[in-house]
Order: sequence, then structure tokens, then C-alpha cells
Amino acid sequence: MKKNKGSIIIILGVLIAGLFLSFSVKSADSDQPNIIFILVDDLGYGDLSCQGGTDILTPNIDKLFTSGIRYSNFYANCTVCSPSRASLMTGRYPDMAGVPGVIRTHETNSWGYLDPAAITLPDMLKKAGYQTAIIGKWHLGLESPNTPNERGFDFFHGFLGDMMDDYWNHRRHGENYMRLNEKEIDPKGHATDIFSDWAIDFIKKSENDVTPFFMYLAYNAPHFPIQPPEDWLIKVKKRENSIGEKRAKNVAFVEHLDDGIGKVINSLKESGQYSNTIIIFTSDNGGHLSSGASNGELRGGKQDMYEGGIKVPTCMVWENKFEAGFVSDQLGLTMDFYPTICSIADVSISHQIDGVNILSDAEEKNQTTENREVYYMRREGGKYGGLCYYALRNGGYKLVQNTPYEKLQLFNLDSDPLEKSPLDENSKQFRDLKFNLSQHIRRSGGIPWQKKEAK
Repeated sequence: MKKNKGSIIIILGVLIAGLFLSFSVKSADSDQPNIIFILVDDLGYGDLSCQGGTDILTPNIDKLFTSGIRYSNFYANCTVCSPSRASLMTGRYPDMAGVPGVIRTHETNSWGYLDPAAITLPDMLKKAGYQTAIIGKWHLGLESPNTPNERGFDFFHGFLGDMMDDYWNHRRHGENYMRLNEKEIDPKGHATDIFSDWAIDFIKKSENDVTPFFMYLAYNAPHFPIQPPEDWLIKVKKRENSIGEKRAKNVAFVEHLDDGIGKVINSLKESGQYSNTIIIFTSDNGGHLSSGASNGELRGGKQDMYEGGIKVPTCMVWENKFEAGFVSDQLGLTMDFYPTICSIADVSISHQIDGVNILSDAEEKNQTTENREVYYMRREGGKYGGLCYYALRNGGYKLVQNTPYEKLQLFNLDSDPLEKSPLDENSKQFRDLKFNLSQHIRRSGGIPWQKKEAK
């Protein structure tokens, strides 16, 4: 009897110790913040009311910009979709990640292939115990091995392709690229509403889960075709009497997007997760002027290497942790969120990346990127002929080639932020930047950007 009694005591002790250990692990995990990365598509630099838009109302996004760190000197890694997304996922320049241009459904017009060896951001976060999810647009591959579930995401509820030909039927060239993980699905409704609803569903399911999550919420909007719901368009036209049809549609499209983002944020608050969730907001490139977008006073738009094509509204929020209203004027790029998020998650990076942690500026107030040299490039077919065009920035100096057929121009953004007055091509700055650009091109030349064709 004594022997049995002793065995019972030992078993109870083991069970209690196990429960204590389990509780301790869960408590440690719960200290890690959730992270939601909101990436919108083709948002104009002037298409938020907090960015000076006078004919547009974006109260939910505006609230984010006043609730945390606002980056006033932030840039997308490219003038178009896929390359910027590749930089976010890898922390590298697009051409160093194998995605110098847009990955499309037709092989003859596809200009990138995500490096199969690249260690993705969700790969890194899983090391820190994060559940990883992508809701919305992927645009980094339509097939194995470059689908979201194969590149680090535990959960995928979204769209594989580049753009939707219609926001209501979600097709691209007649093909359905909507997926729930690997399963083809055919949801009903406007894509913006669908992605917002799926994000809310994920947040609600995570409410009682002690495992921290990383949710990459990538909207298709406001990428063309500009298709706001009719009631949103009517509301804008009633409010803005002098607005044209094209502009009214774009404004309504963005305002509808803002409403969806507001619902996602409210779901965080209602589930009690807002205070321990970092929210990051940015765009993959500048606004598409032909679709009625506004980039404010900036020159150019989507596809251009001028400021209007690459400068994007960006903020990062963490209630009671990041100083509300702090404005960082340090130079940042999409790829910088890779090391920044890894730092937040306390996971170390031992492989080569190109991005830098931009959070130290807000924490220490002493980071400087004045002498940081950064590169932009895009390879494209059609009128571009499969060729590349480039830009390079070092301090206030910016070397720009806006198509493969134009000559390089040098601007001083400190004195000429609207890029109106090119500087002397014979200057030392011009020669130095041109040489440095050639060295970046040389380094990136070893990275394949096409899938190897079978012989």
C-alpha cells in the first residue's frame, strides 16, 4: 500500500511539474506581440487625408498614423508589385531575391522567380514560435515550390495571382487563383470585403490562443481596375461636388479599403488583442496616375523611378510601446521590415540580407541613414523590351533612369524634392553613383530570375 501511495505521489508530482512547465512556456510566448503587416496595392502618396488629401476621407488609416511611428521618408523597393513583395519576404533587394519584375500568369511575360533558397520572413518567425498567416494577395508564384504554404506560411486564405480582372468574380485571364491553403475556392463578394472578413475570422480564432501570430494582410485594392461598391461611389459624389468620375471612383475605392481596415482593427480591440499587436501599414509602390490616384506634389507615379512611383505612406503602431506621434525622417525601404520584425520577435539573422532595422531610430532617437546607399530596379517586357531601368539614392542625391531608353539623370532631393532640375552629368557625384550602380548590377548578375527550363 505504501509503495502504491508513493507511486501516486510521484505521478502527481510529475503532472504538476508538467502543468507548471506548460504554464511557464505559454506565459513566455504570450509576452511576444502579435504582428499584423498591412500591405495595400498602388496607394497614392496623397491618397490619405493624413497625407494632405483634400477630397478623401480615411479616418481609420489616419488613426494609425497618429497612434505610433510615422515614417516620412519611406520607400517601396520597386515601382511595381512583385519585387517589393519579394523584398518584404526576404529582406533583400528584389534582384537579389530573384524577382526583378512582375511575376505573371503568362510565362512569356513573367519577369521573376522567387529564389527557392531564400529564407523568408515567416520562416524566421516560425523559429520564434509564431503562427504565420497570409490573407489576401501573394503574387510571388502560382505553383510549387513558390506557394505561400511552401514558403513559410502555416495558413493561406487569399489570391495567388498578380491582379484581379474583376473585384467581384476574382478571376485573372479567366483563371481562379483564390485559395484556402492549397484548395481552390470561389468566394462571393467584393475582394476587399472578403479579405477583411477573413482577417477578422483569423483574429477571432486567435483570441484565446497563447501562440503569437504574424498575419500578412495584403489587399489587392486600390490596384486597377478601380471598382468601388456602388454605395461608396454615390457617397463620394454627393460629398465632392466638383470631382470627376475617374477621381471619384479612386477615392471611393480607397475609402472602402479604409473602412475594411477599420473593421480589422476593431476586431483586435473587441478580442482584447490590440494592445499586444504591432500593426504596420505601407504600400507596395506609388499610385497609378492613369487610374485617378494622387501622389500629391511628387513627380510621377507607379512604374516611374521618380518619387511618385516609390515613396509610400508608412507607419508602425504598438499601443503604449511605440511613441504616438513620433515622426522618423530616416530613409527606409520595404526590405527593412524583415530585420525590424525579426528584432521585435527576438530572432537572430545569420544569413545575408540588405535591409536594416529601422526601429532603433524610434527607440534611441539617434539612428542615421544619411550615408546609406540604396538601389531600385525593375525589369519588364512590353514597351520596355525585357530590359532593366534603375535608380540609386545616396543621401540627398538620386540617380534616375525612368525607362531603359532614357539617359540617367541626377537630382538633389534636398534642394529639389520634386525632381525638376537635373544636375551636371560631368559632376563627381554623377560619376560616383553611376559606378556604384554598375557594381550593384554586377553583384545581382549571379541571381537567376527565371525558372530553369527542362531540356
